[in-house]
Amino acid sequence: ATGGAAGIGPANPGRARMFDTAINSFLERLSAAGSYQHFVSCLRCFHELQPEVARSIYEQFMAQLQSYLKNEIEEVKSEGNLEVLFSRLDDIVEEAKDRKEPAWRPSGVPEEDARSALVPYLLQHRSYLRRVLREREEENSRVAEAVLAGRDRIAELQQLIRLRREAWE
Repeated sequence: ATGGAAGIGPANPGRARMFDTAINSFLERLSAAGSYQHFVSCLRCFHELQPEVARSIYEQFMAQLQSYLKNEIEEVKSEGNLEVLFSRLDDIVEEAKDRKEPAWRPSGVPEEDARSALVPYLLQHRSYLRRVLREREEENSRVAEAVLAGRDRIAELQQLIRLRREAWE
């Protein structure tokens, strides 16, 4: 069981886990940026009158904010199918590690990029069309030979019919 999970350990946690770590880090920084001191500085008068209530409001606000953000992020992850996409991206990266030639990159000139993609396809299609043309020409040649042979046979039969008619008369 350790052989398959060795590549997923701390050295290579996977994009889904890295995304979750980034979100958790964001939520921690949000909590730090929205510290109680910052909250109190905005509501100084209220805090001076009822510090316990101000503390309770702050804690409820931060808990609800973090809960709301986590729920929204989970909803985005599920709607966008991020777990599967991250997994597929990890698979693509793993497959690309064994590749010797560099991956294709756009040149910045759309005409050249389109040509580089279309020319191989068009050359392949041209060779296909030439092969089909050659096959049709061969088939037409065979059919033409059959027609000529049929005409010759008809001419022979007509000659035979004429000879028998003459012999009968």
